Amino acid sequence: MLLAACSACALLLAACLALELAACRSRPAGSAAAAHSNPAFRRFQRRYYGVYLPALAADWLQGPFLYKLYQHYRFLEPQIAILYVCGLASSVLFGLVSSSLVDVLGRKKSCVLFSLTYSVCCLLKLSRDYLVLAAGRVLGGLSTALLFSAFEAWYVHEHLERFDFPAEWIPVTFARVASWNNAIAVGAGGVAELFAEGLGLGPVAPFMVSIPLLVLSGVLAVRTWDENYGQQRAFSRSCADGLRCLLSDRRVLLLGTVQALFESIIYIFIFLWTPVLDPHGAPLGIIFSSLMAASALGSSLYRLALSKRYHLQPVHLLALAVLLLFFSLFMLTFSTSPGQESPAESFLAFLLIELACGLYFPAMGFLRRKVVPEKDLLGVVNWFRLPLNLLSCLGLLLLHDSDRQTGTRSMFGLCAAVALLALLAAGRLFALVRHDAELRVPGTPVPTDDTAPEP
Repeated sequence: MLLAACSACALLLAACLALELAACRSRPAGSAAAAHSNPAFRRFQRRYYGVYLPALAADWLQGPFLYKLYQHYRFLEPQIAILYVCGLASSVLFGLVSSSLVDVLGRKKSCVLFSLTYSVCCLLKLSRDYLVLAAGRVLGGLSTALLFSAFEAWYVHEHLERFDFPAEWIPVTFARVASWNNAIAVGAGGVAELFAEGLGLGPVAPFMVSIPLLVLSGVLAVRTWDENYGQQRAFSRSCADGLRCLLSDRRVLLLGTVQALFESIIYIFIFLWTPVLDPHGAPLGIIFSSLMAASALGSSLYRLALSKRYHLQPVHLLALAVLLLFFSLFMLTFSTSPGQESPAESFLAFLLIELACGLYFPAMGFLRRKVVPEKDLLGVVNWFRLPLNLLSCLGLLLLHDSDRQTGTRSMFGLCAAVALLALLAAGRLFALVRHDAELRVPGTPVPTDDTAPEP
């Protein structure tokens, strides 16, 4: 599969590059041009990138060989599933309180804490003791919660409060981070493959390579960042406000349903792709790079679809992403049938899943910002984080109750059924908001329904 993986990665990267070059030529000058012409803003961005990008790189390096490492330590698949469940449960537990913790502790201190806890998590991968590895997964859940809350919160506060830059410049920085994140994810797969297989250091090597990057991130945060804090928010009040928003707006309920179903499937996919492809000699690092390139292509296609040339809307692309996910899972129920395994078809289906993710996440982010009031966002996210992770944990716990191959095929079939429910929710959301100007990209007309009765 080495040739297939390298070819797929190269083709996907070429397609991404072509789309990005075309987008750069057609992108109008606006707030991005004004931001990039401001030397103080560029210096501020570089301070942020210097801390955040090494942290992202360290996180991505750990993706390709996590399952392989546990398998290398001779753990059975049900035991590995429990380790993944520990990570998911830790992520949901700390995710519920991470925003409040970051606000009270301080955003800079939280970023330094991230670098420390994630470094310890990586060091614990050297142990073959099951309980030690489980403790490492718990620390990994805490670290992930800090990664996706502390860094962004620090930046937004500094941008608006300390430097008083225009609010419309914030997306400029995050768009650049997203581009770098895609490139780093693709590169991380190749680097992990080099250290684990190319240099023969084994599947623990990428975790050790992550530690210097984490130390670099923490040291730069201490030396170059100022501390800032947020307002304390009562957790119970936040959840109560989120529930009120959820029950009062059908759009929020449908959007949250799609999120819980879609992302629970993705968590299960993260566990399954390695045991499906690894027995066929797949180069896991290169496969990982190919998957990340497919996700980057999905993001590029999302931006192209929203351009004035095509006039598609985020709600269209959300439904398309869910449809693509369902089709991919349907493929996998056949390509993983016992005695009829087709690694090439499974690999193609996995690429389509990542392509769907590239469409899904920006569409979901846009719609969530428009539908959920900012003051209720944390509470609403908490209400859907619980079922999302519960579905994932249940799926992992049930995964290999029977024969491995039969269990894998059955799980893909179950995920396809869950994706079908998500598709129904996405279709209902589309029917509900298709005339809603608030959920459209600015500058595009609202469609009219010629068959609607006159008022």
